Amino acid sequence: MSSVASSPASGTPTGTSAAGRDVWTVVLCWITVLLEGYDLVVLGAIIPTLLKTRHLGMTAGDATTVATLSLVGVAIGAVLVGPLADRLGRRLLLIGSVVLFSVFTLLVPLAGSVAVFAVLRLVAGLGLGACMPVSLTMMAEHMPAHRRARASTLTMTGYHTGAVITSLLALRVTEDWEVLFYVLGAAGLVVAVVQWFRLPESEAFVRARDATGSGRVPFGELLTPARLRAGIGVWVASFMGLLLVYGLNTWLPKLMNDAGYPVPTAVTQLLVLNAGGVAGLVLGGFVADRRGIKLTTLGWFAASVVMLACLGVRMDSDLLLDTVVFLTGVFVFSAQVLVYAYVTHFYPASVRGTALGSASGIGRIGSIVGPSVTGALVTAGIGHPWGFYFFAAVAVLAFLAVLTLPARAAEEPGTEPAGRRARWSLRARTRGRAAGGPS
Repeated sequence: MSSVASSPASGTPTGTSAAGRDVWTVVLCWITVLLEGYDLVVLGAIIPTLLKTRHLGMTAGDATTVATLSLVGVAIGAVLVGPLADRLGRRLLLIGSVVLFSVFTLLVPLAGSVAVFAVLRLVAGLGLGACMPVSLTMMAEHMPAHRRARASTLTMTGYHTGAVITSLLALRVTEDWEVLFYVLGAAGLVVAVVQWFRLPESEAFVRARDATGSGRVPFGELLTPARLRAGIGVWVASFMGLLLVYGLNTWLPKLMNDAGYPVPTAVTQLLVLNAGGVAGLVLGGFVADRRGIKLTTLGWFAASVVMLACLGVRMDSDLLLDTVVFLTGVFVFSAQVLVYAYVTHFYPASVRGTALGSASGIGRIGSIVGPSVTGALVTAGIGHPWGFYFFAAVAVLAFLAVLTLPARAAEEPGTEPAGRRARWSLRARTRGRAAGGPS
């Protein structure tokens, strides 16, 4: 039986095979992202009940404030965790983030006022926002470079799985909404315990820390001339991508209903959209690893433009409508994740956590802006078709942002570029053969 004790130096469980460590990393990171997916829809699932029962005297305005503060907490957590993960390590930051999120989630049903309810959601959001960037970073660093796109997209399938679990539980518990938070908080703490004993530290982080001799990684590293172009492109693309994801998930049924589709058809489209999202995540990762992340991301955003524009046209065929909505989910949802995959591929391990955290954090601002702008269009009575045309324009901006990204991955400071090493190795082998030595 292998020991599950952790090595003081690296946090890696001792006596565990490399294959076993990789399996635990994949499983635990996927489950962590599942928890965020669960939380994604939990508030939306209970808001009707909170307003109906007047829990704590909550009004629609209060519910909007709580939802907004939750997203603000997630954005702040995502930005702050990156530099800390690059300085202190992925493992401890991920475990700490899960614990913070879980504890404050358990406290939410005990809130005695709307203000306390909102603060608890804000703090829980800080921990939750840190979970995804660190999970994606660890997954990417436990995969070969040629499989990093797949690592990101397959990990994000946990996000949609968690959302489905919440929806099914919400149908079961109906008025007992507190159960949803207790299940989420308790599950998070169990995951954190398993992570403590089974989750290894990222070997790429350990190597980068040993090579630099310092754990200090300033955010300014992303602003150096060699990385600034990539940083701006990633931030803009992430902002636009999450604007699309949250805008569509929030307003698609209403936009469809405004277009003249009956309510059951409009609501069904949300399920079709997310089913397409899961399919797109699986497909996008495989294509990106074979054809290149930047090229695939460009293709995905270009297809998103076409699909979103098509949704602005009223369709009489249910089959045609389902097909277009499904393809919209395929391209829109996975295009955003491919931006994260580009980050894990482009940036070296020493700043990868910081880069991914900043991309996720800035993208979260888009997740707040998207529903707000679309809601304003709906309020003005022009949600359809202008809501979809707005989304199509956003996808165009995301495409242009990706177009500016460098195609070649950045190198660690002080290391020789990979292409130069390959050319040197080829010349050395050629000289060896010419001299009659071993090839």
